[in-house]
Amino acid sequence: MKVADRPRAGGVPAAADETSPRQQSLVLAVLLLGVSIAAVDTTIVVLGLPVMMADLHADIVSMVWVIMAYLLVLTMLSTQVGRFGDMFGRVRMYQLGFVVFTAGSLLCGLAASGPQLIAFRVLQGVGGALLTANSGAIVADNVPRARRGRAYGIIGIGWSIGAVLGILLGGVLITFINWRYIFFINVPIGIVALAIGYRVLRDRSARTVQRIDWVGMVFLGGGLYLILLALTNMTGAGWTAATGVEIATGVVLIGAFAAWERAAAAPMLDLTLFQYRVLTASVFAALFQALGSFAVMFLVIMYLQGVRGLSPFYASLLLVPGYLIGAVLGPWAGRIADRRGSRLPVALGLAVQAVGVLLYTTLVVDSPLWFVVVASVVNGAGNAFFFPSNNSAVVAHTPARAFGVANGLLRTLSNIGMVGSFAVALLMAASAIPRQAAFAIFLGVSRLTPALAGAFVKGMHAALLASISLIAIALALSLLQGRAPAPATGDREGRWEPAPGGEG
Repeated sequence: MKVADRPRAGGVPAAADETSPRQQSLVLAVLLLGVSIAAVDTTIVVLGLPVMMADLHADIVSMVWVIMAYLLVLTMLSTQVGRFGDMFGRVRMYQLGFVVFTAGSLLCGLAASGPQLIAFRVLQGVGGALLTANSGAIVADNVPRARRGRAYGIIGIGWSIGAVLGILLGGVLITFINWRYIFFINVPIGIVALAIGYRVLRDRSARTVQRIDWVGMVFLGGGLYLILLALTNMTGAGWTAATGVEIATGVVLIGAFAAWERAAAAPMLDLTLFQYRVLTASVFAALFQALGSFAVMFLVIMYLQGVRGLSPFYASLLLVPGYLIGAVLGPWAGRIADRRGSRLPVALGLAVQAVGVLLYTTLVVDSPLWFVVVASVVNGAGNAFFFPSNNSAVVAHTPARAFGVANGLLRTLSNIGMVGSFAVALLMAASAIPRQAAFAIFLGVSRLTPALAGAFVKGMHAALLASISLIAIALALSLLQGRAPAPATGDREGRWEPAPGGEG
């Protein structure tokens, strides 16, 4: 593979160790803004679904696809656009993400029907994929390895703050103005972020010169789409012959992707990255963590809206303390990962999350709402330890030339887990109550009768126990990392040399 160092203005790309602390802070500030705008959109859209459905005269299933379309595109494109960052410049692709996301937000606000809104959410998803798949690689390019855990913890603050702002702003905008402004608000933020990023961000990585692997993109994108589409359709119609065909075809396409990548002269995804044990364990830990934890969030919201009768705004408000504790603990947890390696904080975070989910399994129809707040705080603490430490482990065991691919792979598996957890949550709910009722309580447009509420709580308990088992698998994978190397392991160019103890 040929690598060309394309100079930034005035010379060759600088190594992260040569970046000044002030420049590192400015870079993190821009990335924090980008992460925040994406996080705002996740929570603020959920709050607006009931109003959107009434205003656009859409049905329940269409409104579910307003969420699913965005997640599906993120999942399908994360690895691909991460590869584009390695090839054409991570900062360039990140900035393009702001442009596409902002344009998609404007169009979502102007949508005149449910199908139009879903189509424009797809465009938003393209921009979101460009932002999320390249942000982690930009951190690795600009922040020395010994401080990356703390940097990822700071970036994690953006997710927490964005989620909280989405809840608070969403409640105000939907109640007092119009649901369309939950999308319009992204436009000025995106323009400001783009202008600041243009002045602050510089590409510092060597670019990989090779052909675009269009065949690999079609195989992987098509396979993921069909499998995730089948999981989503199962929540509304159950298992059908068409669902079986979709899953089987998706599996075949992903198998074809793996075979093609092994033989391709310029593969989209360098499968040799999986020879690094810590990298492999970390990305699959992210998959199972997402499968378990996001299903919990969906189920708790359904409990609060369907069983306790809370509006989407008040249901989301009870989860705010968990986001806040995550924002406070994230940088501190990342600093621990920098000093002592990632394995301990990753494992601790997953163990704490499992305890949080276990607390949710004690919920009954009339549990005090403060108990939900306590469980959300425990979950938030677990997230604060897991995410920055796991992200740091991925980039610490990836060659610098492939930071974008590795970060895209991490985002892809996390998004697969997120979408899968959405399907699992609705499937488990639909096994206990009618499917239309499950959709309705997720959207916050209906409340369950006492009989159905009791049935839902029993089904929720079973789903939460399944989530604990998935988090336990992620914990086992994190322990497979072995003894973590000292932060100084590896050279400045990112070439990997096995650390003492045989890790990697």
